[in-house]
Amino acid sequence: MEKDQASFAMNVSSYVKKESVCVFGTGNFGRSLGHRMFQCGYSVVFGSRNPEQSSLCHKEIEVLSHAEAAQRSDIIIIAIHRDHYKFLGKLAEELQGKILVDVSNNLKINQYPESNAEYLAELVPGAKVVKAFNTISAWALQSGTLDTSRQIISNKTDPFLTSNVWNFDSALTLGILGFFLFILLGITSLPSVSNMVNWREFRFVQSKLGYLTLVLCTAHILVFGGRKFVKPPELIWYLPPTYVISLIIPFVVLVLKFILVMPCFDRSLKQIQQGKERNSLSKKVQLGNNNTEV
Repeated sequence: MEKDQASFAMNVSSYVKKESVCVFGTGNFGRSLGHRMFQCGYSVVFGSRNPEQSSLCHKEIEVLSHAEAAQRSDIIIIAIHRDHYKFLGKLAEELQGKILVDVSNNLKINQYPESNAEYLAELVPGAKVVKAFNTISAWALQSGTLDTSRQIISNKTDPFLTSNVWNFDSALTLGILGFFLFILLGITSLPSVSNMVNWREFRFVQSKLGYLTLVLCTAHILVFGGRKFVKPPELIWYLPPTYVISLIIPFVVLVLKFILVMPCFDRSLKQIQQGKERNSLSKKVQLGNNNTEV
């Protein structure tokens, strides 16, 4: 039984290798389809307008003229544009009784009154026209199993619960908010706008919203970097990435602002802003002058 199965498999493989397929057109799709069929065991021959100038990767694949290539196989794949179909009418005798496979697609819906297959059947009435391979791209034929559309990772967890997705969404949200406030700060800095607001409104926008913008943009970089801040492999020549270096000045500004906001410093700064220290100093000067006069 096993010998019969092995002999059957050998017969099938030998039959496939003997099958011959002709491809009209040496463009991206024609070459990709021809090479893929050659790898599957088919004998492939290409038909081209300029056989001498056509270069293919595999040496065992022949490139002949259309008339010569049509005589090599009963299955001919038409991998050329509809605009170049007219020369097929001159090959009506060579294509008599052949199976023509139309792989073309139009750029627009209802671009022509008839389909490409119907137009091909009118040009070569003695051939059998079928439609196939028009939903496969040249990239899919070249990449094969490496095509991303075929790589499906089985993961039962919710993708929205993963940390990477949340980090990206959070970084994007913080970046948008920071950019919006940054635009608002720029608009209020214009003389035509700043003259329309009072000092308290201008100070609120430039001070409060300014620090809020700095915090949001800094948080955006921190969330965007994530674990890359502490990963040793990411440090090339012991130098941090550029987005880490860009956070040095914002961190220094925020740390100094946090120190100055503390009550012990904030109270003294407010007194200086209100002129209390200057008034007390002027009073001491006046008292000293009075004592000298007496």
